[in-house]
Amino acid sequence: MPETIRLAKRLAHMLPCSRREAELYITGGWVRVDGVPVDEPQYRVREEQTIELDPQARAEPQEPVTLLLHQAADSNEAEAARQMMPETHVADDPTLRRVMRGHFARLTAVLPLQAGASGLAVFTQDRRVVRRLGDDERPVEQEYVVEVAGTIAPDGLARLQHGLQFAGRALPAIKVSWQSENRLRFALKNPQPGQLRFMCEQVGLQVVAMKRIRIGRLPLAKLPPGQWRYLGERERF
Repeated sequence: MPETIRLAKRLAHMLPCSRREAELYITGGWVRVDGVPVDEPQYRVREEQTIELDPQARAEPQEPVTLLLHQAADSNEAEAARQMMPETHVADDPTLRRVMRGHFARLTAVLPLQAGASGLAVFTQDRRVVRRLGDDERPVEQEYVVEVAGTIAPDGLARLQHGLQFAGRALPAIKVSWQSENRLRFALKNPQPGQLRFMCEQVGLQVVAMKRIRIGRLPLAKLPPGQWRYLGERERF
């Protein structure tokens, strides 16, 4: 077998620079091996391979990223996290950000979907996003579209808006309206696990499907099922 060495070591000798700087160049996506971007410092290279450093390269720590996924209804958080890979990155991502393997490491799922729901899911490396979406004192509004079957009780819509109890507590007033004859729109803050299904059952309705279409100011929009995009620098929840 031809002798190989770690890319970080090869780059450090080539420039020259410290091993730490070499690792930062690589994880930052600034290095190509035989014309192909490589962002893994431990990647093994042979002596005859061509190593190139982008002229604009900066030896800086990689900024944390936030990924927005259209999660399938039949997947849990761990399964959804595994769906996110370069191949499932939406083609028309407006951020135009380069996809790197490091973007899929150390992701935290925030604001989990209601059980059985599909729709907008958030996975982040950014502790600021974790704090913002986990702030119980300033919760962001979530919007769900719920497909239902059955006949709603005469006062059912009013009770959904205000008057039900869940887990022994009175629920706060929320926005509920009919989107169509079999679809309800819920806009609420801090929904508890199982809350939407329970609310519908209390007024005579059975839940057929649920989809989260908005978190705060961020809509699911046209993100296809199973695909993801980056949160833009100027986007806010």
